Amino acid sequence: MPYLEIAGFGSAALIQTFDLRYDLLSTIVERWCPETHTFHFLYGECTVTLEDVALQLGLPIDGSPVTGVTSFTDPTTLYYQLLGDSPNNDESNFTSLKFTWLKAKFGQLSANATEAELMCATRAYIMHILGGILMPDANNNKVHMMYLPLLADFSNVHSYSWGAAVLTVLYWELCRTTNPSVVDMGECLTLLQSWAVYRMPFLASVTHQPYVYPLVNRWSIYPGIERSDTVPIYRLMIKQHAGEGFIWMSYRIPVITAVIPSSAYVHSEMWCTNAPIINFNVVE
Repeated sequence: MPYLEIAGFGSAALIQTFDLRYDLLSTIVERWCPETHTFHFLYGECTVTLEDVALQLGLPIDGSPVTGVTSFTDPTTLYYQLLGDSPNNDESNFTSLKFTWLKAKFGQLSANATEAELMCATRAYIMHILGGILMPDANNNKVHMMYLPLLADFSNVHSYSWGAAVLTVLYWELCRTTNPSVVDMGECLTLLQSWAVYRMPFLASVTHQPYVYPLVNRWSIYPGIERSDTVPIYRLMIKQHAGEGFIWMSYRIPVITAVIPSSAYVHSEMWCTNAPIINFNVVE
């Protein structure tokens, strides 16, 4: 945990996965407007912001953009230096690492692991968080290697705005899925679903779930949001209840503020920033 904390991923490492309700997500996504990067409802517009990323996922939102140019020209050299080993051609290519290799290599760490081995395992774990939870593709079985060089120096990892990077590709994916020919969707759908239910609690079948931090973990506790309805039902629920049932300031409720650490508010002045956000070649 010390290396995770130093890198700024201590809270993100606590995120637990939960069942996604794809009919619910489809109902939300169909309201996305690429021109404004907001969801359009009868009563107004709203969107996922850096505030949601910071409080739902516990990620740093201030800092340098997640981008850069690496000095490594050979992926094998990069893997050996930062992960202590290199996968074979079946488990990697010039652009990505498969989770099967990361799990096989770092799933069980020796009790006598050296400091160098601990650092390699931490980088592997962060890579799995990035590709498996925060920025997964539609297949959710690999992570892009472009992030690995940014994890070389743990004392510098937290200086990047990982929260903005997550939001960048989520926006990009939401815009992509407005194309009728697109049949799948990746990126941080756990954030999108949690955001929707925090803002529109009537979409969940239960209301007694305890609040925990990161806030997205509320839905990992049984029974989550419970049953899943169909797209027509979710559309009707939003039409009938969103006018009065939409919570615009959903994190100001005392029972929620009680579980949010003060460190999450350090850069709260940036929550409503109107500026480009970046994740390598993606700018939104």
